[in-house]
Parts: sequence; C-alpha cells; structure tokens
Amino acid sequence: VHQSKLDFFCKLGYGKQDICKVLENLGQGALEDDVLKELIRMGSKPQALESQAQSSPLKLVARGSCSTTPGSKWLGEDESDSSDYLRPIVIDGSNVAMSHGNKEIFSCWGIQLAVDWFRERGHTYIKVFVPLWRKEPPRQDSPIADQHILEELEKQSILVYTPSRKVKGKRVVCYDDRYIVKVAYEKDGIIVSNDHYRDLQNENPEWKWFIEQRLLMYSFVSNRFMPPDDPLGRHGPTLNNFLSKKPVLPEPKWQPCPYGKKCTYGNKCKFYHPERPHQAQLSVADELRAKIKVTLSLGKEEEKCSRLP
Repeated sequence: VHQSKLDFFCKLGYGKQDICKVLENLGQGALEDDVLKELIRMGSKPQALESQAQSSPLKLVARGSCSTTPGSKWLGEDESDSSDYLRPIVIDGSNVAMSHGNKEIFSCWGIQLAVDWFRERGHTYIKVFVPLWRKEPPRQDSPIADQHILEELEKQSILVYTPSRKVKGKRVVCYDDRYIVKVAYEKDGIIVSNDHYRDLQNENPEWKWFIEQRLLMYSFVSNRFMPPDDPLGRHGPTLNNFLSKKPVLPEPKWQPCPYGKKCTYGNKCKFYHPERPHQAQLSVADELRAKIKVTLSLGKEEEKCSRLP
C-alpha cells in the first residue's frame, strides 16, 4: 500500500521526500485525498509547475496599453518588417500644416509631428504631399513657419511636391487632393486629413467608399499629434485595428449566469456557466436521462459478468 501511494503521487509530480513525510505523519492507511491536502498545506508543488515558474517568469504589462514596438511579434508571426502588418500612410501636408498653424500659418512643424508619430508606431511607408509653390519664399498673404523641415523631409524621400508652374505671371496649381487619394487608394493605405474630399467622392464611386472607410482625422493638443481611438465611431474598429492590415478581433466576453448552479435552462441558457466549461450544456431532464442510461448499462455488464463461468 505504501509503495502504490508513493508511485501514485510521484506520477503527479511530487517529491518522494515530501510524500514519505506525509505518510509517516498520517499513517499507511491515510486516504489519498488526505495525503494530497497535507502536501498542499506543506507548500509542496509538482516539479513540472516549479520548473515552469522558474523558466518562464511572468511579465507585467500596462493595463490598456495600445503601444506596439517594431520588434514585437504580431498575431504569432515572425519578427519581420512592420510593413507586413501596418498600412501605408498618406498625409495631406497642407491640411496638417494649416491645422497646426490655427489656419493662419503654414506650420511645417505640424507635418514633422505627424510623421514622427507614425514612425514611432512602426510604419515604414509614409508619404506627405505638399504643393510645389510652398518651396517659394513666404509672403504676407501666405506665411510659412519652419520651412527648412520641408527640405529635410524631401531628402528622406517622405515629402512629395505636387507640380505647379506660372503661366503669364499666374500660378497654375495641380489638384494635390487627387494625388493624395489616388496614391492611398492604390497602396490600400490610410489618408491623414481633416478634409472630407466631397468633390472626389462624387467623381469616383470607388474613391467614395475608400475615403469613408480609410480617412483618419486628427487633432493637435499642445504640439501633440492625436488621432482618435475610434476613427470610424464608437461602434467601429479601434485605432490599432484601423491602422493594421490584419486586425485583432476582441475575445468574446461571456456574462456569467445569475442563477449559477441552480439554473434549470440547460442548453437553452444564454449565459456562461463556469462549472461546466468543457461539457455540452444539457437540460436537467437530459442529464437525468443520461445518468439513468449509465447506471442501467453498468447493471447489465455486472449481470453478464456474473453469468460467465
């Protein structure tokens, strides 16, 4: 009896010394439940659990954190280029700069803030469209602040100038909004702007759907670029899912049954029952019928065994 109990608890992963101590204290005739309770009370743990706890310590993660690092794995994929799971970004440079300058000054620093925000998030494809005439020296009717930022972004192949020219002293400017929507549509990316592009929506029905679903609006709060956490409304996707090619679906949250074990609805109950996570939710009558069938089958097997010589 001693050896059988020793083998049984060794299979569970407990150490032989702890098992022998408990058997000496409780005696050879102690029940297995009593031995198990005494092992737990002594603080003894199975060796498999101890090795797991030592090899893989728990990591604390900030609650509600939505920040992602480029080196972290995304949906179980290998560590690869962030362009595999993040959408391309196309920024309306004029809209962002004028918004940062309170619609009075073309503030290039606002464009830099927006580019830095997407860079820190891990986006690799970022394009900013600005009319070519913004390269000219500033005037009183069109003031520009921090114009050198445009040159730096152009050297980094981030900023793109839309063409413009002068004909008989008049400036002929190409429509930069069409460049922005066309590139974002071809790249299946995100448009960063507070403009609704209503004229382009009426021009092309495919662009209309794309602008409605892929337009990311924003705000500047004390020199901080802040897009909304719910770009398509309260019932739409989160900002992380909106900016990613492979969105992460939220885990379903089951509401526990208010009646608990006293619930008589069985499989018709729409609430979650923690006491039967891996069992089919049967009604009370079906459970009783199943129990009766089991007892009857056991009785028939005993009768057959007694009839055998």
